[in-house]
Amino acid sequence: MSIELVIFDLDGTLVDSIEDIADSVNYALGEIGSAPLTLDEVKMLVGAGVENLLLKAAGIGEHDIVKKDRLKSIFLSHYTMHIADKSRPYNNVIKTLGELHGINKAVVSNKLFSLTKSLLDKLSMLEYFKVVYGYDSCPDRKPSPVPIIKLMEQFELSVKQTIIIGDSGTDIEAGHAAGIKAVAVSYGYRAVDTLRAADYIIDDMSEIIPIIKALH
Repeated sequence: MSIELVIFDLDGTLVDSIEDIADSVNYALGEIGSAPLTLDEVKMLVGAGVENLLLKAAGIGEHDIVKKDRLKSIFLSHYTMHIADKSRPYNNVIKTLGELHGINKAVVSNKLFSLTKSLLDKLSMLEYFKVVYGYDSCPDRKPSPVPIIKLMEQFELSVKQTIIIGDSGTDIEAGHAAGIKAVAVSYGYRAVDTLRAADYIIDDMSEIIPIIKALH
């Protein structure tokens, strides 16, 4: 039984978006009088949704509703305007997506749906994906298997026909919880040592082609 659905994470997997994210985080932090973060500090905070990112960046808790809401509003306003200023697809991503033309492809991101779709659209990548899920597309998000299970049901495909590709333990955990194989990219936002639970680790997106061909 061959692979018929490939699920991709977005940030750190398909697109290197960290500079635009960091610029908007630091703009928002500056507006509330907080110190800026380095690129590496922001990199360690992405992956669990915008609120988690901003709360940790500013060092504030869920209870600080006024500051949290203001921070989120400023960030989203700035990021929406600058979402693709510096963001670019990683090496060989577009080429590989084209080579997977006969296979269903989907994006499952913990970025808000509107931002996920906007980034893909601005980078001329939206056309490659039949379905796009964001943070707010399902009741639960990665590392929950819910988005993956929903996609398999939507395409009427089994666990042996589906794989996920991501750059973090969140993606690996979600994939394994759904019963599918997980592929990790070594070039993303997490150290390779944190990706050892993946079934495969690749250094370039083009390396997914032989893996998919081997999974029968």
